[in-house]
Amino acid sequence: MTPKERMAAAMAGKAPDRVPAMCQMSVGHMLLQTGLAPSEFWHSAPVFAEGLLRMRALYRFDGILVSLHGHEPDWSRRAARVVRSEEGERVLWKNGDETFFPPDDLPVFRPAVPAAKPEFGRFDPDVLPAEIGYIPVSQGLRFGLDPGRLFDILDIVVGAAGREFSVHGEVTSPLDYVLDLFGFEQAMVGCLEDPGRAKAVLGRLTDGIVRLAGGLAAAGVDAIKISSPFAGAGFLSAAFYGSFVLPYEGRIVRAVEALGVRAYIHTCGDIHDRLELMADSGASGIECLDPPPLGRVELGDAKARVGSRIFIKGNIDPVHVLLAGGPETVRADARRRISVGKPGGRYILSTACSIAPRTPPGNAALLAEVAEECGAY
Repeated sequence: MTPKERMAAAMAGKAPDRVPAMCQMSVGHMLLQTGLAPSEFWHSAPVFAEGLLRMRALYRFDGILVSLHGHEPDWSRRAARVVRSEEGERVLWKNGDETFFPPDDLPVFRPAVPAAKPEFGRFDPDVLPAEIGYIPVSQGLRFGLDPGRLFDILDIVVGAAGREFSVHGEVTSPLDYVLDLFGFEQAMVGCLEDPGRAKAVLGRLTDGIVRLAGGLAAAGVDAIKISSPFAGAGFLSAAFYGSFVLPYEGRIVRAVEALGVRAYIHTCGDIHDRLELMADSGASGIECLDPPPLGRVELGDAKARVGSRIFIKGNIDPVHVLLAGGPETVRADARRRISVGKPGGRYILSTACSIAPRTPPGNAALLAEVAEECGAY
């Protein structure tokens, strides 16, 4: 099988030739390994695509996650100057804003005039724009996204690798936009005190995300990840999840799957108490499944509870195993995940969340090697 066919079979619940291996990589890790200029990596579609393709080849992953889209080709024209140092790059924009780009982390945006948060109780959901043209700043990704060129990056990556490798796009959960729009405290209190208004806002945002996901599907991706990092038990109860997350992510899932593209949900932290709820979304799969001590998900338990309904991607501890462990620790852990996840199919070997910035590249490269050694069906 080609890597693309292997991933497609695993996501569809069919038997691939072996367990696929594909991890999401933190931007910091990609920057450190490629040496590309951070400001260009964030703003230039060709530079970002170069980084993605180089990292996939380095680790021999079966797929590529395109986590940023909407790059701005003429971004440098908005910059007054770029100051480079060992600590990173500082872009001073002509409008007075400033962005600091570390070499191993998310950028820090400092607006000249901080935007005021709207008051939740007085907010009219109908004033929200019909289109979603940015990723919430809570993800560190708002700036540099051009709504007029949202899918240029997909044209490059799908054109270069889409016939052989699985290419995935990404959208963000409606809840993230609400947290970004109102601030965490006001957003959460608003959901509890005025659930009707909260659901109207979430619904309006979902409309835009569905259209955005449709554009990604039309650009040729094989799957779309719905990034929902704040929907775990460490932040939200299962009841809150059922009211303010599941209905809206479910709408996105149904829209994506109706286009013949796989949808899967990425939620960090503890999701032990909501595996069935996540499967109820209709998604083809779920990602992360943080094991102890990061979360509470044991792979065998997850397989028994939802493994016949959805594919599972993840469960390797990215901190204590991949970042801090030695090669033998990584090998042993990957073998153990494969032995538990492989039976019955629907398993993709992966870190629970992103490969951390300073993870030894030799450790990350071992995952595909172990999948080739002991992942055959």
